[in-house]
Amino acid sequence: MIQSDPMAQISFSSRRRAGGGFVATFMWLGGLIATAVAVTVGAVLAVLTAAAVAMLAVIGGVVLFFAGFALRARRNRQMRQAQKAADEGVIDAQKVGDTWVAYGWEREGR
Repeated sequence: MIQSDPMAQISFSSRRRAGGGFVATFMWLGGLIATAVAVTVGAVLAVLTAAAVAMLAVIGGVVLFFAGFALRARRNRQMRQAQKAADEGVIDAQKVGDTWVAYGWEREGR
């Protein structure tokens, strides 16, 4: 027999079993419980992922903060060394061969 409409049998009523009333109720409840558990697990995993991303952001910010302090301290140390050299009267120093040659340095008392 040839059917003129192949989609005629696709419906919700065609999937149901005949005589499965009592068992079908338990299967429906089992499906509902499984869905609730899956949604709960998904929500918990989403919260844990968000917390992990937030912790990475906080730790990254702290590392960046301390890196800024380290660079600032390094810059201040270099400035202090340059100031100390200027206070000693050394205007410029260059390495010539194996020795350092200082220009603008005068000994006191001459």
